[in-house]
Formats: sequence, C-alpha cells, structure tokens
Amino acid sequence: RELAEQTCEVINDLGSRTGLRSIAVYGGVSMEWQIRGVASGAEIVAACPGRLLDHLWKGTISLSEIEVLVIDEADRMFDMGFLPDVRNILRCILHRHQTLLFGATMPAAIRRLAHEILHEPITVQVDRQLPAKTVSHTLYPVQQHLKTNLLKEILNRTTTESVLVFTRTKHRAQRVAQQLVRDGYRVTSLQGDLPQNRRQAALEGFRNGSIKILVATDIAARGIDVLSISHVINYDMPESTDDYIHRIGRTGRVEKNGDAITFVTSADADKISALERLLNAPLERLTLPGFDYARPAADKESRLWRQPRRHGAESKRLVKHSR
Repeated sequence: RELAEQTCEVINDLGSRTGLRSIAVYGGVSMEWQIRGVASGAEIVAACPGRLLDHLWKGTISLSEIEVLVIDEADRMFDMGFLPDVRNILRCILHRHQTLLFGATMPAAIRRLAHEILHEPITVQVDRQLPAKTVSHTLYPVQQHLKTNLLKEILNRTTTESVLVFTRTKHRAQRVAQQLVRDGYRVTSLQGDLPQNRRQAALEGFRNGSIKILVATDIAARGIDVLSISHVINYDMPESTDDYIHRIGRTGRVEKNGDAITFVTSADADKISALERLLNAPLERLTLPGFDYARPAADKESRLWRQPRRHGAESKRLVKHSR
C-alpha cells in the first residue's frame, strides 16, 4: 500500500510538466474516491492486485487500452500469495502491450510466470547492492527467550532517534510491541493485516516522531521511507542476505551514521556465515555488561560467542536513553 502511494507520488513529481495524472489504488479504504480519480482521467494506476481486481469486476477500471503493465515486487507478491491475483489481472489484458517484471530475487515460481507471460524477454540484472558504509553491524548472541529483555536493556542504554525492529512473524511483532509499551516506550507494531487507517496512523506517528519505535515484519515494512531511523534491530535474524540488505537499508541514509543490531541464536550460524561472506568481513559480536545471560550448552552456540568484545565504556554509542 505504501509502495503504491510512493510510486504515485514519484510519478506525479516526475510527470508534473507532462500533464499525466496518476492514482494509487489499494484496499482497506473506500473505493469511491478511487473511482472518481479514475473517472477524472488518470492515465497511470499504481495498484495492489486485490483492489485492482475489485475494480475490474465492478467495471470501474478497464484495461482495454493499457499500453504498459509493470509487475513490481514480483518475489514479494509470490511470498504473500498474490500470484493468482496477478494471473487473473493478466487474463483481462487481451491485446498487445509491454510487460515489465521486477523482483529482488527470482524464485522458480516467478521464472515460470515470466516464461508464461513474457515474449522473448530481455533480462537485466543489477549488481547486488551492499550496505552503506555509514552503517555499523553488530551481532548479539542471545537465547531466544532472552531477546525481549536484551532489547529493552539496549534501548534503555542507547541514544536513538527512531528505531525499526524486525521480527519474523506478525504475532511476535505484536507481542514485542506490547511488552515495550508496558515499559513506557512510545512504540507500535506494523503487520500486513492491519486496517489501513491504523497502518497510516502508525506510519505517520513514526515519521513525525510521536512514535519512536516501530516493530514490523519484512512484508509489513515494505514501503517505509523515514530518514530519521538511527537504528535497525533484527530481533530475528533475516531469512536471507538480501532481506538483511533490505532491512538495514532503512538506516545510515543521506550520509548519516546508522547502527544495525542483530540478535542471533545457535540456529543462525549458517546465516551469519553467509552474511559475513557477503560483507567480506567478520561481524562484531558483543555482550552487554550486567545483562543476565544464560550461557548456551550447544557447541554451535558456543561458536557464536567467540571472543566477544565487552560492550561498555569503549562504545560511545551507548549512553543513558531518555524515554
């Protein structure tokens, strides 16, 4: 939804002197203003698949004269189960047109879709983007059940602007946010199934600073564009190095320094190795002085704890945090 809005804003900026009009179409809000926008003569529609299908079924949007179809975030739409919707949209386009398909990754299902819908396609592959040099990377080995306590302690000792916390599941995002709220932090969570009005309120609060901490899943965080994010905290290790790059790309922007903090367990050893290969450098492992760690017994966990540097006076980033 936020990507649709952002795309529409960029189109309006770039096309301000062309006379082209655009509209963002997505669910969770009334269709009426979208219908009026299309009827007023919008030439470009930035749409989420489900709501676009709603308009197609109602006859309020027609694709009979479409010239270019752009399928963006194809890999994410596959992850979210939207490929059937995309196929239904494609069935509504019967005439000759150009199709552009974009994805950060190209899993087998997306390659099959491309083979079905594209005619003699040209593949353009952009080199993998590495994290900005303004971002520092730190691992905190910790047992799963201690993550929330460690998160609270780090927040309590750290000077921050805005903090984006990533979890693997929406239920965990809700639970972590609730626990932080009980401790007095200005925090909210962002999940994919959040009603649009609450989602917009959460994002606006995060942008204007009334909310200091946003807890989100990868899917829910798509489209977040906030320049003041000083810290990205991976409560759960991302599933892939690409996901790691996408997550921490929210901090260290416009030449500002940023911190990427990742909580890791023994189960994350292979992912850590892959990430270190990508960055071509070992990642710093820290422990927090005074925190009540329960040392893991498994050999694999012990390797995660190899030669950690004490996290104390030598780290200028950590000072008393005022809530």
